[in-house]
Amino acid sequence: MFEVKEKPKQVERALLVGVQRPEMEPGEGAALLAELKELVNTLGIGVTEERLVPLREPNPHTLIGKGGAARIMATVKENGIDVIVFDDDLTPAQQRNWEKESGVCVIDRQEVILDIFHQRATTREAKLQVSLARMNYSLPRLKRAWTHLSRQHGGGTLMRGQGETQLEADRRMVRTRIARLRRELALVIKHRGVQRSKRMKRPVPTAAIVGYTNAGKSSLLNAVTGASVLAEDKLFATLDPTTRQCRLPTGQKLLLSDTVGFLRRLPHDLVDAFRATLEEAVISDFLIHVIDLTNPDLEKHHATTMEVLRGLGADEKRMITVFNKVDRCGEDHDGRLRSLRLQAPNACFVSALSAEGIPDLLEKCSDMLADDIHEVELLIPHDRYDLIAKLHEVDCVRSKNAEPEGVRLTCLLPERLRKETAPYLIGAGETAMAI
Repeated sequence: MFEVKEKPKQVERALLVGVQRPEMEPGEGAALLAELKELVNTLGIGVTEERLVPLREPNPHTLIGKGGAARIMATVKENGIDVIVFDDDLTPAQQRNWEKESGVCVIDRQEVILDIFHQRATTREAKLQVSLARMNYSLPRLKRAWTHLSRQHGGGTLMRGQGETQLEADRRMVRTRIARLRRELALVIKHRGVQRSKRMKRPVPTAAIVGYTNAGKSSLLNAVTGASVLAEDKLFATLDPTTRQCRLPTGQKLLLSDTVGFLRRLPHDLVDAFRATLEEAVISDFLIHVIDLTNPDLEKHHATTMEVLRGLGADEKRMITVFNKVDRCGEDHDGRLRSLRLQAPNACFVSALSAEGIPDLLEKCSDMLADDIHEVELLIPHDRYDLIAKLHEVDCVRSKNAEPEGVRLTCLLPERLRKETAPYLIGAGETAMAI
């Protein structure tokens, strides 16, 4: 006879718990709780109850006070809750206390985000980064994960005592895995660095699209480049950097890189793990900062993005601010739209879905690169067709004429090619001194 195993119970009912601390602005706790609901829904878990608890001082045992904890416990039993999700970070001890007293799974915002990243990661680098972040998160919580904490027996005749505990063995295993993941990730990052250095040698300028999660970065990349990158109305739809090429009104090529979205209270381990991915923003010629015009917390989203860029050392790079989703602006947003146009006269207001405002964005991208482009006349010897091919590759040649001494070219030359072409400039002596 075949043994029929019971199918694991699927988590369907979640109770969300948010906190409003004294130092937080009025309504900030409620906004973060709404964001947590989006995160939990992204995991496919239904939200049954939401509680916002005023928190004067954190309770070391359960984070919130005894009265609030008792009411939550009662709600869990009355409504058959499967999981309690805290918007605030829980210590390993607080997490264990809640699970022991409630009898259900208890997770925090950090674990929710890690699970989403685990589901969405596709490339080798992203999977390694997520695995490393999850291992670092799990290490101090191993006691919660294991119930078989009995002593292991010694493995040989020379062994003495009761042996190591299962918990000690598990910690050793996790530390070994963390070390292995770091080695593998270092190799992947090194490989990405080689690819990036090859791309940087190509004289094609680059721009990185940055912004809060679900602001429409991938949709904007698709609208500008005609690509078909995954663009969903979900948080963290994009985890892996994607680079596509577009052509500006001047005829110049531009490489656009989509990056992972930012989030308030993003786990520090995850920011560190994705630092290599976010370096697309560091090495780019300029940034395109996308903001969801319809989001009531757009100011906070802007501040979060700038804070992350500051941590990467990319906050002072040249930047185009793009307010996206103007197609969703009804009467409720008309006042905000007018106000933003006054506050940010140099920003672009676009719709990635309807392509409204995209030509204006491309013009601004051209303006960003205008200072780096110089019209020059070159006379390149016939034995340097490799250089002529490189000039054609970046589409900067405007006219070409073969002569006995070489090929005469009129080019809109990018700054990064000036040193290589300096010996062949018409009037090279004067120009070389200027360079």
